[in-house]
Amino acid sequence: MERSIVRPAGLDLETPGRRDYYVALEHDSIWGDHLIPLTVFVGAHAKPGQGLVAFGSNHGNEYEGPMAIRHLMDDITLADVAGRIILVPVLNVAAFRAGTRDSTFDDRVNLNRAFVDDAGKRPGLAGITHRIAAFVREAIWSHVHVVIDLHAGGQVARFTQCTSFHPLEDPEQHRRIEQTARWFGTPLVITYQNETPGLLPSEAERLGKITIGTELGWGGAVQATGVRYARHGVTAAAIHNGQLRGTIEKIGHHAAGTQRMAAMVDRACFTPAPFAGHYEPLRECGEMVQAGDTIGLLHDFDRIDLPAWPVRAGVDGIVIAQAWAAPILQGQHILVVGRMRDFQS
Repeated sequence: MERSIVRPAGLDLETPGRRDYYVALEHDSIWGDHLIPLTVFVGAHAKPGQGLVAFGSNHGNEYEGPMAIRHLMDDITLADVAGRIILVPVLNVAAFRAGTRDSTFDDRVNLNRAFVDDAGKRPGLAGITHRIAAFVREAIWSHVHVVIDLHAGGQVARFTQCTSFHPLEDPEQHRRIEQTARWFGTPLVITYQNETPGLLPSEAERLGKITIGTELGWGGAVQATGVRYARHGVTAAAIHNGQLRGTIEKIGHHAAGTQRMAAMVDRACFTPAPFAGHYEPLRECGEMVQAGDTIGLLHDFDRIDLPAWPVRAGVDGIVIAQAWAAPILQGQHILVVGRMRDFQS
């Protein structure tokens, strides 16, 4: 199927049918454009403001999302679409091309910190990454009520595979998000601190949308289970939120009844490095631990005769994440332990 190159104003997200686009945003260096792939399915019963969008590659070196969405482009048939489904396998094309978390070859900005006031509108916030954020705000948000932002740990951290969202004041929004998150089948569902400005999921949540994040892999590689969870979870979200016809069965830990929920909200959950060094894990992600347990060791090879610093759990709970690469910067979160919580739905 031919993929049309259009400016954001040329997107048609309303007329029934399937359309495949490259959305062109002006390049900052070459005489040309960054091209964001986008596929939209609109069914005969689509409603204004109702739809699902799934984003891959918010960060450029996290690959389960792009893989899963590429599969979904073939999995979904227009005849089965009741509402609106928007698939963006690679949102941050600048970072994806660089193979790095941020847009290294362009403005060096982290897209998941770029959803700030005046993004893409004024000097200092006008590079490609902020303009991608502006594109999402102006072209996507008004057409969807379900937002799925597929992440992995990249080179930053190794995670227990999970879906994620923030603590929410609206109990109904919390219930609907939690139910949607569980259908991915991951071992863990987490709530996490919402102190970082500029997050795509934070903005979607504030707009009242059913918003799911994930951590489905690590190391700049592709985890087969992560692709499976993403592919299944997006499909289930589309079915359960009225955008796709059909039925779907539970998978993974959701089906097995072994799925757990944890919160990594307060600062005691995070163990930062007091000095730059090299990390040696002693326990695995997903293990249950108690506050004070030694989960790993931080070595200082510049002072080789000093004993290694014990990296301890700050709270009782489950090991959600540990540093992936051995080299550690001072202040980096080496370890995250989540407090266990009960599902509310």
